[in-house]
Amino acid sequence: MGIVNTEIKQKTIKKAVSLVGVGLHTGKNVTLTFKPATANTGLAFKRIDLEGMPIIEADASYVTNTQRGTCLEKNGVTIQTSEHVLAALVGMDVDNVILELNASEPPIMDGSSKFFVKAIEDAGVVELDAFREEYIVSDVISYNDEESGSEILVMPCKEYQITAMVDFGTKVLGTQNATLNKISDFKKDISNARTFSFLHEIEMLLEHGLIKGGDLNNAIVYVDKALSPETLEKLKIAFKKESIAIKPNGILDNLTLHHPNEAARHKLLDVLGDLALIGTHIRGKVIATKPGHFVNTQFAKKMSKIIKNERRNNVPNIDLNQTPLMDVNQIMAMLPHRQPFLLIDKVFELTENYVTAMKNVTMNESFFAGHFPGAPVMPGVLIVEAMAQTGGVLVLNTVPDPENYLTFFMKMDNVKFKQKVVPGDTLIFKCSLITPIRRGICHMQGYAYANGKLCAEAELMAQISKVK
Repeated sequence: MGIVNTEIKQKTIKKAVSLVGVGLHTGKNVTLTFKPATANTGLAFKRIDLEGMPIIEADASYVTNTQRGTCLEKNGVTIQTSEHVLAALVGMDVDNVILELNASEPPIMDGSSKFFVKAIEDAGVVELDAFREEYIVSDVISYNDEESGSEILVMPCKEYQITAMVDFGTKVLGTQNATLNKISDFKKDISNARTFSFLHEIEMLLEHGLIKGGDLNNAIVYVDKALSPETLEKLKIAFKKESIAIKPNGILDNLTLHHPNEAARHKLLDVLGDLALIGTHIRGKVIATKPGHFVNTQFAKKMSKIIKNERRNNVPNIDLNQTPLMDVNQIMAMLPHRQPFLLIDKVFELTENYVTAMKNVTMNESFFAGHFPGAPVMPGVLIVEAMAQTGGVLVLNTVPDPENYLTFFMKMDNVKFKQKVVPGDTLIFKCSLITPIRRGICHMQGYAYANGKLCAEAELMAQISKVK
C-alpha cells in the first residue's frame, strides 16, 4: 500500500507545559517545555540556551551516537537521550510539538516516560486542520546487526504494534518479552517502565563521569557481579545514600519493580521513541529481538529512506484502459478551462481527500511549436497548471453547481522538476489535501508522474470563486 493520507486529523497540545529535572548523563538542571506546533511541523527540539535558539528535528538522519541513549546532532548542536520524551509523544498520539530545552538533554525524571505523559495530559491534546499521513507496510522490512545479534523488522498489520524480545544472558535478568498491541495502551502498560543498567555498566559510567544525574530513583540497577566494598562506597557517594543493599530479586534497593518484565517494557519504550525518528506514522507490527539504540535507529534510517523514496516514486496504480470516472466532456462540465488550456483528459479517482487524473501529451500541443523547435519539451509551468486543474476537480466537487465557479491560484511552494516531459508521454497527476477545504480554499500536495517516475511536485493553494 505504501503512503496514504488517512481520515485522522493531526494533533498537537492545547497549551505550553514545563517540567524541571536533571539530565542523566550531564547532571545539569534542565527545564523542558512542551509547546504547541502547527500542522506538519512534526516533533522537534529547540535549544533556547544557545544563540539563535537552533531547532533539531526528530529525524533519523541526525543520529550521531547511540551508546547511552539516542543522541541527535544538527550543525554542531546536540540533543542527548531523546527517546523517552519522543516515546511519550508517540504513545499519546501527538504529531506536532516543539520541545524547548535550556540544556542538551531532557530531564531523566524517574527514568521512564510517565512524567512526560502526565505533562502532555496536563497540556491537553487538540486536533489540527490537517490530515495525518501513514505508511502502510505491505512487505517485511528488516535490519540485522550481526555483531550484537540484534534484529528489528516490521510486517503488515492492521495497526501499529510493537513486540520487544530481550535476552541479557545473565542469571539475574534473563529472557523477557513485552508487547504493545495498541498505542492507546502505552500510558498504562509501558510509560512507567524505567531505564535500567547492570552493575558492571554503572561502575564503568561512574569511572568516566557519564552518569552524573543518576540515582536509585531513576534507574534500576541489576547486580550481575559481586558487590565489592569499594564499589559499594562509590555507589553510596554517587547516589547520595547512607546505605545500599541488594534485594532478593537481584536489584539494588530503594525501588520496587513496576512490572516483572519492566526491563523488556522499557526496551519497547526505547523502540517506540527511536522509531519516532522515522517522522511518519507506521501501520505495521514491529518485532525487535535484542533491541538497542543502534539497531533501532539504523532501522529508523532505513524506513525513513524507503518512505522518502516511495513518496517521490509512488506512482498511482491506475489501469489507463479502464472507463474513467470522468472523461474530458465531464471535466469540461466542471472546470471552466477550454482548449488549448484544458490540460487534463481523464479523472480516475476522486475522494474527499485526493484526486488522480491523466493527460496524454502529443506533438499536437500548441506550446511545442516554440518550446523548443527541434527539441520539444513540455513547459514546467504547464505541468504545474495541469496539476492545479486536477486539484480544481477536487475542490469544485464540493459544490453543487461547479459550472458557476472559477478557480484561482493563491500560492505555489516547494515546486520541483525531476524529469522532462516530451511528446508521447502520459502524465499521471495526484493531488492530496494537506488541510481540509474551507471557504473554498484548497491546500494540497501535488505530484506529476511520467514513464513510471516522478517528474514534478508542488505544494499548491487555490480558491474557488462564484461567477457573479
